[in-house]
Amino acid sequence: MAYVLGIDLGTSSLKGLLMNEKGEVIGEESSSYPISTPQTGYSEQDPDLWIEAAKKVITLLVRTYPQIKTGLKGISFSGQMHSLVVLDDNKKSIRPAILWNDVRTTKQCQEITEKAGDLVLSLTKNIALEGFTLPKILWLQENEPENWAKVRYMMLPKDYLGLWLTDTFATDFSDAAGTLLLDITKKEWAKPILATFDIPAERLPKLFESQEQIGILTDEIRDLLGFEVNVPVFAGGADNACAAVGSGIIKDGAGMCSIGTSGVFLSFENDASADYEGKLHLFNHAAKGDYYSMGVTLAAGNSLDWFKNTFAEGKSFAELLGGISELAPGADGLLFTPYIVGERTPHVDSKIRGSFIGIDTHHTLTHFAKAVLEGITFSLKDSQVMMETVAGRKFDRIVSVGGGAKNPDWLQMQADIFNATIVNLTVEQGPGLGAAMLAAIGAGWFENAAAAAEVFVHYKDEFTPNAENVATYAKLYKLYTKVYGATKELSHDLLALN
Repeated sequence: MAYVLGIDLGTSSLKGLLMNEKGEVIGEESSSYPISTPQTGYSEQDPDLWIEAAKKVITLLVRTYPQIKTGLKGISFSGQMHSLVVLDDNKKSIRPAILWNDVRTTKQCQEITEKAGDLVLSLTKNIALEGFTLPKILWLQENEPENWAKVRYMMLPKDYLGLWLTDTFATDFSDAAGTLLLDITKKEWAKPILATFDIPAERLPKLFESQEQIGILTDEIRDLLGFEVNVPVFAGGADNACAAVGSGIIKDGAGMCSIGTSGVFLSFENDASADYEGKLHLFNHAAKGDYYSMGVTLAAGNSLDWFKNTFAEGKSFAELLGGISELAPGADGLLFTPYIVGERTPHVDSKIRGSFIGIDTHHTLTHFAKAVLEGITFSLKDSQVMMETVAGRKFDRIVSVGGGAKNPDWLQMQADIFNATIVNLTVEQGPGLGAAMLAAIGAGWFENAAAAAEVFVHYKDEFTPNAENVATYAKLYKLYTKVYGATKELSHDLLALN
């Protein structure tokens, strides 16, 4: 039997998913690591923590499943997007990685917009936001010139693992698309952007398709991890792109709703022709030759976590959400907007804050809990509506992944609010599954992502829209869309007082 290993390098942990040729999960391991927040708004991580986690995960899998010492046919990656890793001439990290959720770069985003906003949008199809890599590079240039002078290699997190395993300086198109440095249609580093911001092209990695082989394990690493044969390593992809592959989002009409700390509504795109004017992200897909668009809710699962920790600390999620199915859509006149850390789509606004609208004395904890779930889902519907109106997308079937795919009442709510059939996955590790599929394609098991999906991607439950609820939620959503405009000035003024 032959095997592939998908490694998902997340923000708080690294997971390894071992699979065989039949698309069966053989084993999985994970290892967590901390985030450093040296100042308000800063989010950093030591890249060597990822290597230690990968050593632990791979070593445990080799020990538990010794057949992979000779039977592993490929390793590939899914990785947290946008985070900046900088190395010196000796390929050692110069400073901690600046992560995707670091928001220190507002000034640099303004500089990019003023100096080259139209250029960046035309080539990358995205606008400058704090999460992207280019603003982090400018921050390093301006605030740590001594470190900038040492930089020989700039890369993304998963590619640091690739370098460690193979000694190859590489990235893939889907991850490079999240840097604001890639011409996503020409699939090359955008020389006009590099020239505008004095970024030497030789400091950027070689570009690969996600399923392309970047090298094999070095002799040292092969012996360290316990393998007895050469193991090919494939480029891999950005976490959302891999999640899309692992969810079967590889054809027209396919959409994905991912609810973790943040939330993503994602759509397959055949090409980069849709003009979202930067209001939605448009990136290269990990499926060769394709693209995907996505909108982001900054505090999706985070809103539910905040609500539970603040108002129902002693309850489990099952207890907190146990009665929501008994309440009619709309939580008896209560609306919630999940802007508790600002918002991304469709409102690029770091100063907006969340609201409960319509509170009265009969509302209980269960009403509030239902309103939170509805508000998160309405926020993701904002992205769905934009895709439908701008690009003419039609979503008959949406794959739900993450925390929002674990509660049947929430899944039915998604079906009713999105007015589409909702399915969830048998294998919940979407990004890791996508990474394993890329390794399988690279190893020659399948011709493309569509063929791999027939074997690797399986759906578990199906939830169809309830016509009466769909009609009610359509009216409620119209009210929800008015809350941002009604509370924007208030939110901004309140923040100014603090």
